[in-house]
Amino acid sequence: MTTPIPPATATPTASTGGSVFRLRNGELRAMVARVLVDCGGTSQTPRNIAAALGGRSSGAVGNALKSLADRGEAEVASTAPLMYKATAKTESVAAAIITPAPSGTARPRRPKKTAATTPPAPSGVTGTAAVVTGLVTRPNGMAYHPRLLSGMPDVTALRRLRDAGVAALLYGPPGTGKTSVVEAAFPDLLTVQGDGDTTVADFVGEYTQTDDGRYVFVHGPLVRAMREGVPLFIDDATLIPPTVLAVVYPAMDGRRQIVIKANGGEVVDAAEGFYVVAGHNPGVHGAILTDALSSRFSAQIHVSTDYDLATQLKIDRRAVKVARNLATRQAKGEIGWAPQLRELIAFQKIADVLGADAAAGNLVGIAPDEDRDTVAAAVRDAFGTTVKPLALGARI
Repeated sequence: MTTPIPPATATPTASTGGSVFRLRNGELRAMVARVLVDCGGTSQTPRNIAAALGGRSSGAVGNALKSLADRGEAEVASTAPLMYKATAKTESVAAAIITPAPSGTARPRRPKKTAATTPPAPSGVTGTAAVVTGLVTRPNGMAYHPRLLSGMPDVTALRRLRDAGVAALLYGPPGTGKTSVVEAAFPDLLTVQGDGDTTVADFVGEYTQTDDGRYVFVHGPLVRAMREGVPLFIDDATLIPPTVLAVVYPAMDGRRQIVIKANGGEVVDAAEGFYVVAGHNPGVHGAILTDALSSRFSAQIHVSTDYDLATQLKIDRRAVKVARNLATRQAKGEIGWAPQLRELIAFQKIADVLGADAAAGNLVGIAPDEDRDTVAAAVRDAFGTTVKPLALGARI
């Protein structure tokens, strides 16, 4: 059973010309969480919660509830009718203030920032995203060191591309920091990790059996990103079969809409803020950048390892020297592999535990067979000793 919910106390957000009714990313989820908490553990339907929020769309509230449940910040109390209730995590995401719904008036567009509030950009460049200064914290808590892209921090550049609706494809060897910069630029993103087995259901969702034996359609990250107005990061996009990846294209072009055939032709429209960014590793077996995919990403940005950053991170200079040497030879086509920042960070972690010689041996061991002799020679020249790949020795 449900308990009637008293109307929530609403405090509008002040703005020039009246109250702002367009919610920020995640704000509706927080408001819905507040209502669930205030219900004291009583199960509620999306319609009841929508009414308690001043008549907001029950469909949007339903999407917010689904997202909360996916995060463990709410739970499905029943499926017929569909009802939700709070969990121990709900309070931590609940809003302190609930923004009222508009009273029959169209939502005003988000006002653009003026030149007075936007930090200066390179000459001839426009954009609303503020220029980032200093380190940026990724969602995993690690610090990201921004790099220059067209005269501005890469994080700022990606955010301005999003503001302009220009999809970006980041390409380069694995381990160069493509995922790191995307996470630093868009901490609220949703991710699809691509490979040869990725299916359309991995994007749009599929039917899932509940504990009581019923089947409900659980929407995937593409749908959630579209409805929440957040970025979607397609990692290793060129490993995904082209026929599967095509499901994203209608959401990226002027239609900004997809049709989920598996769910009775459900139509999903992209909310403001939805954006697609992808990663591509050209040297990985099976990675194919098709014309159809390439044409959807107007901005294609090469990402290589910043060896100066490796030095700043206090990674053994000899290892950095090996990596630079091999990267130069790779650029000339002499070899196919060179250590990237990921391998150098791993080198230092191993060196701190097992010693520099062991870390150097591991560097040789992870090299592809066809390049191992060349890598071993570069390690010998830099470290002044011959090392072998890490291996177990005689019994102690």
